[in-house]
Amino acid sequence: MPRILLTVTNDLSYDQRMQRICSSLANAGYEPVLIGRKLPNSIPLGEQVFGQKRLNCFFTKGILFYSEYNIRLFFYLLFAKADAYCAIDLDTIIPCYFASLLRNKHRVYDAHELFTEQKEIVTRKIIHQFWLMIERFAVPRFKKGYTVNLFIKEEFERRYNASYEIVRNLPVLKPLDQLEKFDTPTILYQGAVNEGRSFETLIPAMKEVKAQLLICGVGNFLNQAKALAKKYSLEDKVIFKGAVSPKELRLITQQCHIGVMLFEDTGLNQYYSLANRFFDYMMGGIPQLCVNYPEYAAILQEHPFAYLINDTSETTISDALNKLLTNSVLYNSLQSNTMAARNTLNWNEEEKKLITFWKQVL
Repeated sequence: MPRILLTVTNDLSYDQRMQRICSSLANAGYEPVLIGRKLPNSIPLGEQVFGQKRLNCFFTKGILFYSEYNIRLFFYLLFAKADAYCAIDLDTIIPCYFASLLRNKHRVYDAHELFTEQKEIVTRKIIHQFWLMIERFAVPRFKKGYTVNLFIKEEFERRYNASYEIVRNLPVLKPLDQLEKFDTPTILYQGAVNEGRSFETLIPAMKEVKAQLLICGVGNFLNQAKALAKKYSLEDKVIFKGAVSPKELRLITQQCHIGVMLFEDTGLNQYYSLANRFFDYMMGGIPQLCVNYPEYAAILQEHPFAYLINDTSETTISDALNKLLTNSVLYNSLQSNTMAARNTLNWNEEEKKLITFWKQVL
């Protein structure tokens, strides 16, 4: 069966999207192997229907990490059995390109986001120019690929005349567990705790909200987020859960009352995002507070399961959260729409696009 090597820079245990993709490929008769990195606190890999490989690195962040990881990844790809390489985002695209070139194998680009337009990149001139150079070199050389929304697809067409497919980050449809909600009203943030996710206003907004904020995830803004909770004396209301396995996170989501789907509009990647947690909250059956950005608004026109806000200021966030907590008519309406949307916006349907794509490649 065709063997596909898929490459990421993160810890494999918490990457729900790649677990879904690799499981679908395995069930369709391919032999996917997901390659990531091992961190000092990595938990043992769980049993999967696809192959998994972790690469050890001395460095854990910054240019030294990316340099070391890309070198290690290139040599692994160069000698591993493969029929195709799939680079997940821009930070693994160079090893996949050169390995595929040297071995004359298929190569695919899976763009989870518009990497060069993230806040932590676009606000740093030298770093931004570096990743733009990588993008300009590599993306035109990946003739086949897919991404998560229409904006990124059109942006790649505009920049590089690259015609990619769209495979959205939709969760697997599963029955909801019969779980009681947390005793204290709980607002959930799940995902990477990174720059540009509005923690600077979300955390102080909790001063005016009679609920607790549960943050499940790690990232480059985690220490700053913890410092904000301490600064505003919110240690008892803002709870940092850290990295949570997909299985546990699914249960936690169902026990919470509201999800938060916030991005600053610094950079095109934030403004035109379509994040996993937008759909994960929906699949967990909970209403959510969501920024009124194009990709989310377009979906919510047909499936109104979230409450939209036009800015991410502290006052706007606190007012909206209090409205969701106190207006039972609004809350129940959103929850009802959430349950209906689960039957349409799910991976069980979306994976068909993925399999069709790979049949064309291999």
